Amino acid sequence: MWRDLRRVLGLWRAHRTLLLLGGLVACLAALAGVALLALAGNGVALGLHHGIAAAAVGSLFLLRPLILLRPVLRWSERMTTHAATFRALADTRVWFFRRLADRLPAGLGLRRAGDLLGRLVSDVEALDGLYLRALVPIAAAAVSVVAIAAILGWTSPALMAVVCLPLALALLLPPILAPVAARNAARVAEARGTLRAEAVEPLLGLEDVLSVNGEAAAAARLAEAGRQQARAERRASRASALGGAAGTVLTQLALLGALAWGVLAWGTGHAGDTAAQALLAVPALFLALAAAENLAAVPRAGLALAGAGAAARRLLDAADAPVPVAVPASPAPAPKGHAIRFEDVRFRWSPERPEVLDGLTLEIPEGARVALLGPSGSGKSTVAALLLRLADPQNGRITVGGTDLAAMAPEAVRTRISCLTQDARLFDDTVAANLRLADPAASDAALWQALERARVADLVRALPDGLDTRCGEGGARFSGGQARRLALARALLSPAPVLILDEPAAGLDVSAERAFLETLGEATAGRTVLLIAHRLLGVERPTRVLRMVGGRALPATA
Repeated sequence: MWRDLRRVLGLWRAHRTLLLLGGLVACLAALAGVALLALAGNGVALGLHHGIAAAAVGSLFLLRPLILLRPVLRWSERMTTHAATFRALADTRVWFFRRLADRLPAGLGLRRAGDLLGRLVSDVEALDGLYLRALVPIAAAAVSVVAIAAILGWTSPALMAVVCLPLALALLLPPILAPVAARNAARVAEARGTLRAEAVEPLLGLEDVLSVNGEAAAAARLAEAGRQQARAERRASRASALGGAAGTVLTQLALLGALAWGVLAWGTGHAGDTAAQALLAVPALFLALAAAENLAAVPRAGLALAGAGAAARRLLDAADAPVPVAVPASPAPAPKGHAIRFEDVRFRWSPERPEVLDGLTLEIPEGARVALLGPSGSGKSTVAALLLRLADPQNGRITVGGTDLAAMAPEAVRTRISCLTQDARLFDDTVAANLRLADPAASDAALWQALERARVADLVRALPDGLDTRCGEGGARFSGGQARRLALARALLSPAPVLILDEPAAGLDVSAERAFLETLGEATAGRTVLLIAHRLLGVERPTRVLRMVGGRALPATA
């Protein structure tokens, strides 16, 4: 747990100045509270010993600026610590997203979408406990206890020991509670991830669930996940309650210790110093009250540490998955040409799965239009994945413009090669934002040009907000053919000279498929095109037709 938390703090290095400032202000606010109650206690003691007038002239005169300063420090603490936390968590989300993008370039694979969403949202949010509810409260409490020990030790070391010993024990509660709390927090985090997955996944495929009357089974799984989460949270709550009770008992012991000191001093002291010794208990009582306020959050700090540790472990577990594509330390520059060549390429997706490509040799000259045919599972889409560097071959090599893809950075490869997949997705954003995924700097004129080439510009002009019209989740605003043409416009917006069309008309009816493929033929003129399909309709006009057989590309026969 501690190693994971140290690594998270390392991710926040860019904000260390603001984080340290927030901790410093919190400590100053705690010291202001200690000073306020120390002066108040001293004033009461002076009033009891010398009279009310002496108290007013002495300690109470100093209370006025502290009464004003303390709320200002508290406000500054909240503003600074929360600003630092929000910035650090925002950076953590971006870091985690980029790590997932590097490790899941071909999609989620066997990972559950809801669970990853939980890690990206809930687990990152749980990390605020590391700073806001753990480090800052512990630092403020520790500073206040040290200040109280210094004040009481200057007047009476014995009284300091009586009051500060239980306070010091209260400071030890976080590391004492953390191991048990960490196990509970891990169970809670896992249960929350499962619950989110069971809620999200049926919604993503709701049409399929309803078509087989599977909503009852999905609801049952969701209910069971909810019960598991409730059990895990009850177990964690019991530990939290015990920790809070322990902290309260220890701070009350400090108060009782100060009170007992005063009573015993009054009953056993000599006439000359009885009153003086007894009156020392008054500021000690006030200081114990100040410590109780600052220590109230310490037991919960241990639980917050545990929760942050469990969240950090889940994040790092996903973020540290092996990278499927090695990035060279010194990437080769992008080649000038874009002719493609596969040289004796062998590939399988995992050691336990069969080989997909078995010595594939393939050439695609610049400007060629090659159709690659074959049934599902023959390796057609694997060819596209390797060209995009979503995976690397185990043997052989692939070159673009004479440069080995393995020597190029993946993002550089994708500036040369673009792809329109069979399940190209429109996101719940504007038409313009969806198109600019391919070229963030594209002007509106360039967007309209791409839409014209995809033969969907008239549709967008007729929309209520034109380019600013939202597409809906998964492009729900549009029909399948319309959404596919918008995805084509996005692919055409990319400046990449090589375009892969992986089953681009899948799911369309015959007439819509034919019309879309005719559009493709015209829109992709001047680019090198690799068309991946089960069959040809006769409107594609490729310069070469190949068929995948046994992991190899062979010339197609009639």
